Amino acid sequence: MTDPESSRSCAIGLLTADYFDNVESFVEGAIDNGHDFVVTPIVHPRYSRVLKKGENDNWRNSPVYDRGDLVVRKPTWSDAIVGALSNWLDLDSSDQNTRINSELALRQELAWACHLGLFAVMTPTLSDATTTLFNLARVINHNVGSMVVTQMWVRVLLDDNNQAWKKWNQFRSLTEHNSKIHVALELPKQLPEGNLLLDAWIAEPIKAVIVPADIFISNNKGYPVLPKEHQAFVKKLMHRMQPQIIVTLPETQLHNSATPSSYQEYIRYLNRNLPEMDDVDHFAAGYHDYLQAPLQPLMDNLDNSMYETFERDPIKYQQYEKAVYHALLDRVEHGSDYISTIMVVGAGRGPLVNCCLRAAEKAERKVHLYALEKNPNAFVTLQNAKAEIWHDKVTLVFADMRKWKPETKCDILVSELLGSFGDNELSPECLDGAQKFLKEDGISIPASYTAYVAPLASSKLYNEVAAYKDLVHFETPYVVMFQQVFELAKSKPVWTFVHPNKAFKEEEEPENNSHNTRYSQTQFQIADQDMIMHGIAGYFESVLYKDVMISIHPDTHSPGMFSWFPIFFPLRTPVQVPRGSTVTLDFWRATDTKKVWFEWSAAVESSNGSDTSISPIHNPSGRSYWVGL
Repeated sequence: MTDPESSRSCAIGLLTADYFDNVESFVEGAIDNGHDFVVTPIVHPRYSRVLKKGENDNWRNSPVYDRGDLVVRKPTWSDAIVGALSNWLDLDSSDQNTRINSELALRQELAWACHLGLFAVMTPTLSDATTTLFNLARVINHNVGSMVVTQMWVRVLLDDNNQAWKKWNQFRSLTEHNSKIHVALELPKQLPEGNLLLDAWIAEPIKAVIVPADIFISNNKGYPVLPKEHQAFVKKLMHRMQPQIIVTLPETQLHNSATPSSYQEYIRYLNRNLPEMDDVDHFAAGYHDYLQAPLQPLMDNLDNSMYETFERDPIKYQQYEKAVYHALLDRVEHGSDYISTIMVVGAGRGPLVNCCLRAAEKAERKVHLYALEKNPNAFVTLQNAKAEIWHDKVTLVFADMRKWKPETKCDILVSELLGSFGDNELSPECLDGAQKFLKEDGISIPASYTAYVAPLASSKLYNEVAAYKDLVHFETPYVVMFQQVFELAKSKPVWTFVHPNKAFKEEEEPENNSHNTRYSQTQFQIADQDMIMHGIAGYFESVLYKDVMISIHPDTHSPGMFSWFPIFFPLRTPVQVPRGSTVTLDFWRATDTKKVWFEWSAAVESSNGSDTSISPIHNPSGRSYWVGL
């Protein structure tokens, strides 16, 4: 069986509720009809006799299957079978005998599935009708630790009142968000109205989606197709999560022209017609939900490949060129002999220098450029460009912008020092030192940048951080290309930096860095449904010059720009967010003489104010993560 996580392929299974004397021939027939795997019971329902009181003392001491008790008896097609766990098991029964024997029978079933090497096993459906599941969760959580090949899927029937999500949330909370436990999401005939209930499932660990035959409708040729709302949701799941799709075949002919292969053929058609990958998708391939520590270009010199990667972004440099172009038009009259001085600080390998030269040529303005860089290796690349391309148009300076003392001042100061949170790569501290280069009426590009935050749900990201099993990783922000995430509310601004900074005189060095500290408390109303928060999403929006902007904020994202992924601030313990509650996010940007760091905390208050959950302040005093000055 193929695993679709590595590509946009789609593995399609066939679910049957019947019991078969010859499951091997059934699997073979399903494969012949174009399915990749089948979902079938492992054990025959006659085995439910083990729950009867007084008839199974010997079985308790030595549980063993009789061949006739099994549906899946041999490993012939084990890599193409998902085993459906018996629906007669009742691990949360009030009857002690039933509960104990159900637990033993479940362990026996899981052991047999793992022995055969089945691809996955799936629980009976969790739905609104499921009363309690504490013991079921306990037993499964205990057993998945020894499941190496076989995956564990919890079957959940999507509903329109959020009850199914509540059951799943209860289950995964009892298992401490065990990363080995996944969701098989079954679609109902009628999807809930609005996108919120559906989009929330994007943040859950969905491995499979079950699409029953009776959901399909007939097209004008009598072939089965999905209604538009189901089609859109399935395509969104395919695009964002690449789940395995499981279809059922109707017991009677529901669609005039349908054959046993029609349902899987339609699903493959949907998968082939997903939106084409754009430049951002191609750039982000392999990086979706992948944790990366933010760069520290002030402390660490970037290597050539890193520069090359960022220079592939066409949108960022288009916007910078546009900003410089308009700044030159506003600053110098056409036909003037005035030579504008432009200083590019943090020039890297020179892409911004090229932007400025192109802008000057387009604006028909005379300029002279200074390219300032502290990385000795990148400086060699700048020397090559000056010798071969720029010649006397550019003066090179090898220095740290915070310490260099120029003989002349500039009209325009250009930099690309922004991080995924705007200021997290210390653009404010760097430009504090560089703004003394500017004339009194000089222009800084960028002119300002604003950080945004939003409460975020993502089982995937939480489990990625939790896998490190230490405090440090829960107190480290990560640059992440979001995929399997859900924002609980629209993001809001937390703080803004403006350049040049008027907090101190341009000629003077600030005595300390206190003017760059920040604190923000931001509140979000959660009105529509119960949710869970695993962390905080961070974005930035920057004004380069007047109305020329670059942004990774979801509402204003610069189309096609991929130089920055969002930033993710984890929470050590997921926080339950009841319907109607208020989420409060506290953020600090703190500093001392050697470093800058962020601290964050989250609180949830119920609608009537009777219950409040508060996370600890993460990363106090920069104990786990900081950015060096």
